Amino acid sequence: MIEVTDERFEELVDAAFDKVPQKFLDHMRNVVVLIDDFNPESPYILGLYQGVALTERTFNHGGMPDSITIYKGALCNYCSSEEQLVEQVRVTVLHEIGHYFGLGEEDLHRLGYA
Repeated sequence: MIEVTDERFEELVDAAFDKVPQKFLDHMRNVVVLIDDFNPESPYILGLYQGVALTERTFNHGGMPDSITIYKGALCNYCSSEEQLVEQVRVTVLHEIGHYFGLGEEDLHRLGYA
């Protein structure tokens, strides 16, 4: 377990998004990124994408934004050093972005984002 301030954790999440190639970010629309401590239904998950994957959308898709939630408490409990936390935040952000683009768990595991 590691402890970091909320500000530092936000920096780690921002840094992870900064490493996503711009060509992918250009296709992400109507997505909000949230940080919470734990998922109330499953406190061990590190991140969660909620919405309709890009590959499943119809031409008239709209409405509420999709969301990517990164769970600070779960990630800090999972990691034992700041270096490990930096890497795991990066992997978690990429994992959830992968879901936005329609990748399943098997695809994400194969790519190393699990």
